[in-house]
Amino acid sequence: RHAKCHASHEAGERASEDERSALPPALTERATMPGAGAETAAAKKPRLNAYEDGGDVQDLMKLYYGRLFPHETMYKWLSYGNEFEAKHPKADKTFFPRREFCFTLDGDIFVRYQSFKSGAELEQALKQRCPSKIDIGPVYNVDPKKRAAYTNGAFKAVERELIFDIDMDDYNDVLNFTLDEHGWSRCWPLMAVAIQVLDRALREDFGFEHIFFVFSGRRGIHCWVCDKRARVLTDEERAAIANYFSIYKGIEAGKAKLMLSVPKHPSVQRALEILEPIFLESVLPSQELLETEESWNKVLSYVPDEEISEKLRERWASGRRSSVMMEESDVNVARWQDLCREVEKQIGRTKDPSKRRQLVKCKDEIIFAYAYPKLDIEVSKKRNHLLKAPFCVHPKTGKVCVP
Repeated sequence: RHAKCHASHEAGERASEDERSALPPALTERATMPGAGAETAAAKKPRLNAYEDGGDVQDLMKLYYGRLFPHETMYKWLSYGNEFEAKHPKADKTFFPRREFCFTLDGDIFVRYQSFKSGAELEQALKQRCPSKIDIGPVYNVDPKKRAAYTNGAFKAVERELIFDIDMDDYNDVLNFTLDEHGWSRCWPLMAVAIQVLDRALREDFGFEHIFFVFSGRRGIHCWVCDKRARVLTDEERAAIANYFSIYKGIEAGKAKLMLSVPKHPSVQRALEILEPIFLESVLPSQELLETEESWNKVLSYVPDEEISEKLRERWASGRRSSVMMEESDVNVARWQDLCREVEKQIGRTKDPSKRRQLVKCKDEIIFAYAYPKLDIEVSKKRNHLLKAPFCVHPKTGKVCVP
């Protein structure tokens, strides 16, 4: 009997180790702290099987909101110096209470127009209600809880950060390896370069300074522009900025529709300076864009000269390598250099100005089609659009939306 009890105890310890390994790292650290044993009572055990399957993580929320969520930081950020405790004469103590929060509660219960007088009240609500998701809305002209008292358009959004949403799903039309099939190792370079392009343009073209990017918790990134000038933009001004970045216009006849011109707009040229080296070093090899006949035919569809396309198809299908290709170990990069060399040679031979412009543009079109940020511009256009809060936990992945 003693031996059986000992074996049972060892098995229990192994199971406990396995369960802890399924938790997000931050929660694992907290769960192993002294005094955390009360949280692991049988009646309160997390539904770990559901978590491992990417499902419900609601049982972990009490621990997360109680010990890890940065309540004070969130309050200070969203108050912008107007904290209830602020003593400076220009502090607007109604500012934070006019901010909308939306809670998604366990069971997909969607509760909009939540508002809180102070950071302490927000913290108390999060700990008590443990929302599976938090969305942040605009600052209204009145407390959103009292909106029913205002009719005929009197209740309206007056301030909101300028936001951008980039989702990996919007890249699926041009990629060989999607996020669902192959994970972030092949796809993250596209998010990393999107951050660089957007950050540089927002700073250099629009003069914004207070910008931060947040992992969405599942498939992409969110951008928050927090300058006062950005927060008071009208819907029309937000739409104009969103359209400024909207070079990619979807797919038509198997090719990306792109708003590119010759000569290039200065912002396009700056974006290209960021995109080209990352396209060459990361996107080409990780996505294997010139590895197979199917994938290289998609790329060659952007080349406006059939003679070049046919020559490259024949060479790549036969496995022959030009002198340029012999120097490069990765076949995708080698074939890209081969394509660029053939296009440059044809540009030098072509006398038709229109065809020359098309040839000059085709290399840029390929880079922008595969690597330029694909924004969900509808998210950026309206003041009253909700966006997932930083530091909330994605309910399906259990991942924290970290900056």
